[in-house]
Amino acid sequence: QVQLVESGGGLVQAGGSLRLSCAASGSIFSIETMGWYRQAPGKQRELVASVPSGSSAIYGDSVKGRFTISRDNAKNTVYLQMNSLKPEDTALYYCNAYLRCAFYSDWGDYWGQGTQVTVSS
Repeated sequence: QVQLVESGGGLVQAGGSLRLSCAASGSIFSIETMGWYRQAPGKQRELVASVPSGSSAIYGDSVKGRFTISRDNAKNTVYLQMNSLKPEDTALYYCNAYLRCAFYSDWGDYWGQGTQVTVSS
């Protein structure tokens, strides 16, 4: 079993900052990509940022220059530093990991339960 546990969401005023964390635990052999997605009410889930193993981070257009993703491979943890937050950043933020549980197993996507970020104007 693999678990992704997010933390760090909350309520913040526009222009403020939050830092999200996500730790992956359980039966993990290798993690290729870790990242964050978000879903606002009535909208589709969208990529916020992701960081493949050994590669540069990828950001959604709406967060470029404001959000920074980082990864601690030793801890199987990914972080999202969110600065200059806007009301339109309000959403449920989901952690994602593309990993395999054993050398012989298939790669698969795993998701956290989500953490709410609310930005007031």
